[in-house]
Amino acid sequence: MNEKSFLNALTSSLILAAGASLPLHAQSAQPYQGVVGRTLAESKEWWPEPVKAPAGAPNVVWILLDDVGYGAAGTFGGLINTPTFDSLAENGLRYTNFHTTAICAPTRSALLTGRNSASVHESGFSHTVMSAGFPGWDGRTPPTAGTIAEILRDNGYNTFAVGKYGVTPDEEATDAGPFDHWPTGKGFDHFFGFLGSMTDQYHPDLVEDQAHVRPDGRHLSDQITDKAIFYIDRQEKVAPNKPFFLYYAPGATHAPHQVDKFWSDQYKGKFDKGWDWYREQVFERQKKLGVIPANAVLPDRNPNVKAWDSLTPDEKKLYARFMEVYAGYLTYTDFEVARLVNHLKEIGQLDNTLIYVMIGDNGASKEGTFNGTIDQGLLPRAIPEQQNIEDNLNKIGEIGTSAATNGNYPLGWAQAADTPYKDWKQDANSEGGTHNPLIVYWPKGIKDKGGIRPQYGHVIDILPTTLDLVGVKAPEEIRGIQQQPIEGTSLAYSIDDANAPSRHTLQYYYIFGSRSIYDNGWKAELAYPSSFINGNAASKQPFDENAWELYNLNEDPSETIDLAKKYPEKLAQLKSEFEEQAKAHNLYPLITWEDVFNGRIHRTKDSKSLLDEWKNVTKPGSNQ
Repeated sequence: MNEKSFLNALTSSLILAAGASLPLHAQSAQPYQGVVGRTLAESKEWWPEPVKAPAGAPNVVWILLDDVGYGAAGTFGGLINTPTFDSLAENGLRYTNFHTTAICAPTRSALLTGRNSASVHESGFSHTVMSAGFPGWDGRTPPTAGTIAEILRDNGYNTFAVGKYGVTPDEEATDAGPFDHWPTGKGFDHFFGFLGSMTDQYHPDLVEDQAHVRPDGRHLSDQITDKAIFYIDRQEKVAPNKPFFLYYAPGATHAPHQVDKFWSDQYKGKFDKGWDWYREQVFERQKKLGVIPANAVLPDRNPNVKAWDSLTPDEKKLYARFMEVYAGYLTYTDFEVARLVNHLKEIGQLDNTLIYVMIGDNGASKEGTFNGTIDQGLLPRAIPEQQNIEDNLNKIGEIGTSAATNGNYPLGWAQAADTPYKDWKQDANSEGGTHNPLIVYWPKGIKDKGGIRPQYGHVIDILPTTLDLVGVKAPEEIRGIQQQPIEGTSLAYSIDDANAPSRHTLQYYYIFGSRSIYDNGWKAELAYPSSFINGNAASKQPFDENAWELYNLNEDPSETIDLAKKYPEKLAQLKSEFEEQAKAHNLYPLITWEDVFNGRIHRTKDSKSLLDEWKNVTKPGSNQ
């Protein structure tokens, strides 16, 4: 049986069970209840009860993909095959109004803690060159914001993480530590993956627990799946009745796009009609599936993207190959998830497992420039377009291989992968940067198999939802440290009620200048001149802080009709709310991309040296 047939066999046999509910339970330190006398005869021994999870608590698996976009996976109308996600969604729920922060580290910190990224010091990154010495910007998750792993471990779970972590400060990411901000310092019993934002998939900067280890040459996704299965099996042998929490976060589909040709060649010729055709096809599929509102309108092609029909034959050939590789990479990732899901079924744990699949930590990546990148580094060189095209054509056979140290598709495919929304990763102002698919699969707790849930949600909602569903209360203290309030809103109310009104009604967004504020269907947003897309570190376009736009997402979910001039009072109200949210969550000062790339953030090294180091992040062995 070939791999494709094997994948179909795995994903066609998921079995579901009836619903159940769990009582809430909170672990706390147990005061000594014995008697200590002067002699043993005068004393009474006492031993604390072992920590146990709530009776009937399920295993929990969080799956977080990287840089995918709303319109890529077939599960949400895309043209890329994702049969595992299809099966989980058909036997679970699709959340169609779920949001991330628009870029990776803030999303991951918000997800793990259930608090807004600025509230937990991650407005930007944990990278030395992109963090700053302010409470919302230093890239160090505080002990007052306990992670889901810390909470579940203190309530009787084993906790494992594999893949991308992304929120360990660069200065601490060596084998000398300190390890407080490593996964094992944040509640995970075991970790296997990489600490930074990206890594070569065949030569990863690989860590196990608290030490760097040598990769074995296989694709990283293969290795992390094996390790996840190993952790689960080891626990099952020793403590079969103890639940586990697994955080499964592959590097896919962040650059570098690297995948065996077995997967990418399945898409040969599939994208020859181009990105304009792709957007139209996906938009219609999304309408039929019901994963976008019936009143959604497909936005015009972004002015930075050329019409596919205007491209030369060489450009079409080159750009189609970039997308074939990307599509193969996503389908391969779906296959690795199938290995994990199928293993849970084989060991009799699938029916007892609550699975979340977040298809992307932000929108599709615009970092591949207009023409795609192969080995140019994270910050591609600003070279003439024709030269860039010729260089890529000469290396077309390297796309997707280990030689593609920063393989990433052109900008036109990023917009296509974000269908039906405009803009892309980094753009915290627009739905294209923040709107991602969410699947929730739970055999014992979901009755409406294949249901659609339109409630507004944000990545900070996953932690409180999980606690509600497994029956654990958020602790007031963790190891004697008073905890910040959880800022997310549990989505548990929507599991059994597709028509329940949204309870998460106010949410701010900010990424290095781009910003927005959502309030009960209204959204005010301010774009920031695009960085990365033209081979320059940051755009030289002027930034107009008064160029706010206003949208009514209830009537215009894809943001095509700017109402700023029609409703100036509403815009003023939302702008004021953004400032209030910024103050409340430690977002000030509002640092921009220009501040980063012009060296206005001062660290122990001069800014130029730091930027020069950071530009080499994709080299094998680099932590970044």
